[in-house]
Amino acid sequence: MGLTETDVLALFTSLKLAGISTLVLLFLGTPLAWWLARTAWRGKFLLEALIALPLVLPPTVIGFYLLLALGPAGPIGVLLSVFGIESLAFTFTGLVIGSVFYSLPFVIQPIQNAFSALDERALDAAASLGASPVDRFFSVALPLARTGILSAAVLGFAHTLGEFGIVLMIGGNLAGETQVASIALYEHVESLNYAAAHSLAGVLLVCSFVLLLGVYGLNKRYRIGAL
Repeated sequence: MGLTETDVLALFTSLKLAGISTLVLLFLGTPLAWWLARTAWRGKFLLEALIALPLVLPPTVIGFYLLLALGPAGPIGVLLSVFGIESLAFTFTGLVIGSVFYSLPFVIQPIQNAFSALDERALDAAASLGASPVDRFFSVALPLARTGILSAAVLGFAHTLGEFGIVLMIGGNLAGETQVASIALYEHVESLNYAAAHSLAGVLLVCSFVLLLGVYGLNKRYRIGAL
């Protein structure tokens, strides 16, 4: 048995969610990772612990509190209602917000590590030539850390693609809007439709494996190039 139309829609929603979430994480997380790698602020460990929280906190917990915050009676929901914006709970936008929170460490930590490993001499040389801090960031730091950034992007994408708990809590299960592949797979298993579950699970397995191959391939290429 192949993929049903509902499965295809769920896969498309998953891919769209993973793509948008990854772009948002790269846009917001790269400058934050750079600051964390460079700052001497003694309290940065508090922010690092907050970013790493999704690594140990059950996704349903994050989803529950985001659902309360984004709901009509929540602080964010009330604020949005002032501007005539409806609650973001059980919407695709809500899914993106939840996925960004849950995938933070999978994107920020690899980029921060890549920035921390930069050769200071390259940055000092750029500074001696008159490059501003912004110029050094875009012309030196980003190119040198590109492998870490690409790895972070792939990990963030793959992690979002397979998420279940947080998207179910904050997005529900609306076919064609908030139903992602992991939830569609759960529905097949719950209804004992193992043939459909095998088809969908196989697609997710192949996608995940290919993404991980990309990460390890990038790391291997980087190690060889550094020799």
